[in-house]
Amino acid sequence: MKIVGVIAEYNPFHKGHLYHLNKIRSDFKPDGIICAMSGNFVQRGEPAIFDKWARAKMALGGGADLVFEIPTCFASSTAEVFAEASVKLLSCH
Repeated sequence: MKIVGVIAEYNPFHKGHLYHLNKIRSDFKPDGIICAMSGNFVQRGEPAIFDKWARAKMALGGGADLVFEIPTCFASSTAEVFAEASVKLLSCH
């Protein structure tokens, strides 16, 4: 089974994100796309434009099969911590 993991904020989800998910589907033909997404607070500790539920719904509507929340303590940290925690989260599923 081939699964592709995407690390994102989708703040907000837009046509570029939709293109990205569609391109993953066409180029890699995965069995699933899993997104690790920040919650109500994004990098730099800013509040997200839309809440995590609305953004997850947009991601699912755009082609993601599953969305996991990156815990706020990691999502609002430095880029290095954000990325490392996201990769670990995706690696254990």
